Amino acid sequence: MIFAIVADPRQHPRIDGSGTVHEVIAGPDRLVLGSEFGVNMKNGVHYKMNNTVMEYEEDRLIAWRTNGQHRWRYELESLPVGTQVTETWDVSRYPAPGRAILRALFARRTKRSLDVTLKKLKTVAELDAAIGSGGGSQD
Repeated sequence: MIFAIVADPRQHPRIDGSGTVHEVIAGPDRLVLGSEFGVNMKNGVHYKMNNTVMEYEEDRLIAWRTNGQHRWRYELESLPVGTQVTETWDVSRYPAPGRAILRALFARRTKRSLDVTLKKLKTVAELDAAIGSGGGSQD
């Protein structure tokens, strides 16, 4: 259930902890390696973010690159009871000065947003499981 939510770009506004993801405007219902999708965003001003799935391992890992070089990554690990989800904002592909600037400007706010996103993801997955909606594997 959890992977099905993060692999469906139309679910992203439901789980976004930053408040910037408004709607998915283009892309498949289910992301796989190489999938592209567009999202309408708002962070003070409206803009469009284009994304490409760069890492993918069914039910375990999905990551997409945005307009820049940074990636959003979800890693899922099955535990005896439930699933551990790690979300990462990865700016490691930028040159050192760019990484430092991005971290200085956005790291603290992004960390708070990641924490909220993970809480929302848990709530949405539990709600979907309770009402029997959603697809994919049971977590």
